[in-house]
Amino acid sequence: MTRKQKKVFIRIFIAAVLVIGLLFMPIQNQWLRFALFMVPYLVIGYDILRKAFLGVIHGEVFDENFLMAVATVGAILLGEYTEGVAVMLFYQIGELFQSYAVGKSRGNIAKLMDIRPDYANVEVEGRMEQVDPDEVEIGTVITVMTGEKVPIDGIVEEGEASLNTSALTGESLPRQVGAGDQVISGSVNMSGVLKLRTTKEFGESTVSKILELVENSSMKKSRSENFITRFARYYTPAVCYGALALALLPPILCLIFGYEPHWSKWVTRALTTLVISCPCALVISIPLSFFGGIGGASAKGILVKGSNYLEALSETKYVVCDKTGTLTKGVFEVTAKKAVSGFSEEELIEYAACAESYSGHPISRSLREAYGKEIDRNRVKDVEEISGHGVCASVDGRMVAAGNRRLMERLQIMPEEVPGIGTQVYVAVDGIYAGCILISDVVKPGAKEALTAIKKAGVRKIVMLTGDAKPVADAVAAELGVDEVRSELLPADKVVEVEKLLAAKGKKEKLAFVGDGINDAPVLSRADLGIAMGALGSDAAIEAADIVLMDDDPAKIALAMQISRKTLRIVHENIVFALAVKFACLALGAVGAVGMWWAIFADVGVMILAVINATRALAVGRI
Repeated sequence: MTRKQKKVFIRIFIAAVLVIGLLFMPIQNQWLRFALFMVPYLVIGYDILRKAFLGVIHGEVFDENFLMAVATVGAILLGEYTEGVAVMLFYQIGELFQSYAVGKSRGNIAKLMDIRPDYANVEVEGRMEQVDPDEVEIGTVITVMTGEKVPIDGIVEEGEASLNTSALTGESLPRQVGAGDQVISGSVNMSGVLKLRTTKEFGESTVSKILELVENSSMKKSRSENFITRFARYYTPAVCYGALALALLPPILCLIFGYEPHWSKWVTRALTTLVISCPCALVISIPLSFFGGIGGASAKGILVKGSNYLEALSETKYVVCDKTGTLTKGVFEVTAKKAVSGFSEEELIEYAACAESYSGHPISRSLREAYGKEIDRNRVKDVEEISGHGVCASVDGRMVAAGNRRLMERLQIMPEEVPGIGTQVYVAVDGIYAGCILISDVVKPGAKEALTAIKKAGVRKIVMLTGDAKPVADAVAAELGVDEVRSELLPADKVVEVEKLLAAKGKKEKLAFVGDGINDAPVLSRADLGIAMGALGSDAAIEAADIVLMDDDPAKIALAMQISRKTLRIVHENIVFALAVKFACLALGAVGAVGMWWAIFADVGVMILAVINATRALAVGRI
C-alpha cells in the first residue's frame, strides 16, 4: 500500500468503528444523534465534499463526487444518517480497492519495464565516476559492470558478457556479446565487464524510446474508452436532472390532483437513483482493462503505443508481411554447393571465401562464415571487385574468380548451376570452372507455425510482399503457406499494393502490415496497423509502427492478437454488466422497489466486481 492508501484505510477503519458503535447506542435526542453521526461522515467523506465543492466552483459539476455529495447530504437531511454515512463509507472502500488495483497494474508494468538506468560509468583521469546518462556524449567509452543495466546504446570495445534482455524482448535466454557487437540500452549485464563506445545520446537510445512509448500509450484512447468518456459526459447530467424531476414532479402532480404529496418519499427515491447512477464502474474499469492488456503484452516484448491500437488489432482480418527479416532471417547462408573438375567442396568454399575476404557485401560475409576459419589475408593479392559481376583475386598464387554468371561469361567459362532457390555464386580457378555455391535467405524457425496461428486467430488472408525475384518469393510463400505473394517490389511499390488491399477490404475490417522496421516505414505508416518486427534498437520502427515486437519471433504476432481479443472481451463484459445492473437498479429505485442499501450495491458493488474483472487483463500476457 502507498502512504495515501494507508491514510484512506485508517479513515475507513475509524469511520466503520464509529458507525458500528453508534448503531448499538440508543440515542433519543435527534440533534445529538445527528451530531454524533456527522463525526464518521466527515472523517470518511470530507475529501469527497471538498472535491464536489471545488467542482461546482470551477464549473465541473456533474461527476461522481457531486453525485455522492448530493446523495449523502440529502439522506442526512432526511434523517437517514446510517444510510448517508454507509454510502460514503462503501464508496471510499470501492475507491481504495480501485486505487490498489490501478497501482498494482502500474507496478507490474514498472517491474516489467524496469530498464531506466540511473547512471553510466565513465573513466575520468584514471578514476571511474558515475555520471548522469544524459551527460554522456556520442563516442564516449563507458564501462558496464556485472549486474548493471546498459545505460546507452553502443558497440563493445572490450570484454565479453552475457546479457539479460528479457525486460525488452520477453526472451528468457541470455545473449552473449563480445568485441564489435552492438549492445542496446536496457539490457542487464549478467557476467563479465564490458567497455562500450556509445553510438547514441541517452535521449535517442533504445531505453528512452521504449519508456517514452510506454508512458504515452495511455494518451491514445480506444473507441471503447472514448465511448465511455462521451457516455459519462451526457449520462451524468441526464441522471441528475432526472433525479431532480423524480423529486419534484410526482409531489407537484399529487398536489394538483388533491393527493398527499409525500415529499420525503420521492426525495429519497431521487437520492437513491443518484447513488445508483454513479458511472464509476465504467469510468474506472475500462481504462484499467486496457492498461492491464498493454502491461501484459509488455511482459512478452510486445509494445503497444495505445489502447486504440490494441483494439484495432482485435479487428484485424488481413495481415501483410514483408519477407526479408520478417519471415526469413534476413541473413544469407550457404545452403548448397557443388564442386567439379577435381576440386573438393572444402576447396571450393576456401577459394571463394579468400577471394571475397576484402568485400563487405552480405554474400561475401556468408561465404566467410561458411568457411569458418580465420583467413590469412597475406595469401590474397591483386583483388579486383567488378561491380555487378563479382571478385577476381590471386589466392596462394592462383587466380580465383567468384561471382555471378555474367562474370563467368566475361571469362568465357560455361558454369553449371546448383539446383535450388537462391543466389548462385560460381567459382573458377586459373580459368577452370571449379563449382557453384548456392546462397539463400533462410526461413525463420517457427515461421510457418506462426502464420498458421495467425490464421487461427481470425485473420482471413495473409499476403507476402517482397523485393526478391519471383522464383525465390514463390518458393518461400509455398513453404510457409502464404495466401498471396507479390514479388520484385520497390518500397514505393509496397505502398501501392497495400493501398489496393485497403481498398478491397471491408469497412470495419483492419489491415496490419508487419515489417522489419528499417526499410518498411512508409508501409508501416500507411496500413491500418503497423507492426514492426525485430525492431530492437531501430528508430525507424519505433517511430513508424503502432505496435513494436521487440524481437524477431513471428509467433508474437498471433500472441499479440490473442492478448488484444482477450482484453476487448473483458472490456465488453464490463460495459454490458455495469450498464445492465445500473439501468435495472435505476428503474427499481425510481418506483421505490429498492432502497439506499441496494443503491450502495449498484454503485460500489458493481464497481468492485468490474475492477476485479478488469484486473484479469493483467494476466493476458500469460496466455
